[in-house]
Amino acid sequence: MTVPGRHRPSTTAMAAAAAEAGGREAVALPHKVSRRQLLRVASVACGVQFGWALQLSLLTPYVQELGIPHQWASLVWLCGPLSGLIVQPFVGHMSDRCASPFGRRRPYIVGGAAAISTAVLLVGFSADIGSALGDPGGGETRYRAIAVYLLGFWLLDVGNNTTQGPCRALLADLTGKDHRRTRVANAYFSLFMALGNILGYATGSFSRWFSIFPFSVTSACGINCANLKSAFLLDVVILAITTCITVLSAKETPLSSAGGLMDSAGETQVQLNTEHEAFLWELIGSCRYLTLPIWMVLIVTALTWIGWFPFILFDTDWMGREIYKGDPNEGTNYQIGVRMGASGLLLNSVVLGCTSVVLEKICRKWGAGLTWGIANILMFLCFLAMLIISSWAKNKEYPQNGLPPDGVVVASLVIFTILGAPLAVTYTIPYAMISARTEPLGFGQGLAMGILNLAIVIPQVLISVGSGPLDQLFGGGNSPAFAVGALAAFVSGLVAIIGIPRSQIAGRRGQR
Repeated sequence: MTVPGRHRPSTTAMAAAAAEAGGREAVALPHKVSRRQLLRVASVACGVQFGWALQLSLLTPYVQELGIPHQWASLVWLCGPLSGLIVQPFVGHMSDRCASPFGRRRPYIVGGAAAISTAVLLVGFSADIGSALGDPGGGETRYRAIAVYLLGFWLLDVGNNTTQGPCRALLADLTGKDHRRTRVANAYFSLFMALGNILGYATGSFSRWFSIFPFSVTSACGINCANLKSAFLLDVVILAITTCITVLSAKETPLSSAGGLMDSAGETQVQLNTEHEAFLWELIGSCRYLTLPIWMVLIVTALTWIGWFPFILFDTDWMGREIYKGDPNEGTNYQIGVRMGASGLLLNSVVLGCTSVVLEKICRKWGAGLTWGIANILMFLCFLAMLIISSWAKNKEYPQNGLPPDGVVVASLVIFTILGAPLAVTYTIPYAMISARTEPLGFGQGLAMGILNLAIVIPQVLISVGSGPLDQLFGGGNSPAFAVGALAAFVSGLVAIIGIPRSQIAGRRGQR
């Protein structure tokens, strides 16, 4: 299949200026591709999300085992949004203009996958590398292992952003101006993210990987570390397979060195805009052309991620610390809670996948804005329930074995499971809406995804910086950050329902 770009609007001065800012190609629309091809192209999300699921469920507890206190653990995650703030828009910008003979998007997908593989090996073997560099044993803070871990963690987020942005842009290239198929393609992407989550959280919840890969246990890397190391080795294999499927399923039409689309004879068919501004200035300049509907999508996205990020940071830590009342460096309760949290996230991913399958029909019936708003209100109710459970557990005396009552564990797992539905909406609707609403301005899909990414990573920076000290200020638990998330989820739900009118969505149905 070929993936030419879309036609740049030139009927008004504003559209022409926006097209100049976005560097959008004036090329023919792509022919309609099959859903099966879209499904294969989206498959790399499974491999990427497998590693992301391991990162979410295991790395906050693991970094505390290395010696970073809980109140500073959130700062470790600061590298993620910061790299996303710079890398994802830059990669989107460059992929819009990439003249590689392999296409615009695929070189970045492959490069990102290679970065992820290197990163997870650094993270998995950080304790061993730190020991080889002179880290002490005996439960002391392992500074060299932490340094290697942070290097891998940064590289992991760079690789995630390098891969996912171009893959979403590639799906948008394939679907053209068909907004319904764009939502279907993003739903496929979300479905594979759910599958990757299921596999990743199942892997994280299994506590016997060290017995299957006995070489993973070393003097510097105990059983918990060995389980993490083994899981990341599996991630490398799965990522390699899914990346191959994606890059072999979409044969992009390359751009010529002159900035044009090459035909089968190797001649330039259409000239493209070759004026390259400094990227950050281009991104800032593009914001001048954003319409009110686009700003509403960005506002709701930012509030949504203020709601999600505390949960993403501390979900398994909350289960181990506040439900099981464990400590990362003492006893087994904390690790039992972390594995139970990973099981809850597995159930969450099952619901996420099922919701992704039916989401297009729900949006067609209710409208995307209303669907998004209801999902965020549901997210608010779930976070509120977590705060109630935390308060109850704090004042409850557990049995002599130290384990929480089964009812509390079941209630926590139910909350984790229900949250899969609004998460599916978060992974799908914003991307489809920003793609559809920026298309008339002539923005490249890479640039459009970069603009949306700003609304995702800026809230994450705020939460990463503020959540740890805020939690410590109120006693060292996770509840204050969850309270902020609940408030943001509620406000974002109201803004989505009120600020994204259903009539605008309904008005698109004639284009489907």
